[in-house]
Amino acid sequence: MKVFLGSDHAGFALKEVLEAALGELGHEAVDLGAHSTESVDYPDFGHRVAEAVLENEGSVGVLVCGSGIGISMSANRHAGIRAALCHEPWSAEMARRHNDANVLCMGERVIGQGLARAVLEAFLAAEFEGGRHARRVGKIELSGE
Repeated sequence: MKVFLGSDHAGFALKEVLEAALGELGHEAVDLGAHSTESVDYPDFGHRVAEAVLENEGSVGVLVCGSGIGISMSANRHAGIRAALCHEPWSAEMARRHNDANVLCMGERVIGQGLARAVLEAFLAAEFEGGRHARRVGKIELSGE
């Protein structure tokens, strides 16, 4: 699976760990920045990853900032993006199975590297169940907005 990664400076180190994990798991990782711990603005990378996911059918995104909150808010501004902030595997699995999440967000200052990898693995292993969940996901987007 193609996975687009992005982070701000506060999420840079964890993004690098997750990028390596993706390679080990056999996924194609595409790093859209940041590329250092030099201060940058998280919305730039949230938008960049959201746009890439929307342009590449079947892909997903992974975003990291200090808390995961700001970067998830930025990604969720894009119609068709369902970015889920998850810091443990069960929520990551449910985000995919019940909410058809296509972007996983985490906070480097919130989660350790080992747990972050477990969250990533749970997110990637799960598939959308459809059915009654599809009806609910269809109600997320607001028309005319």
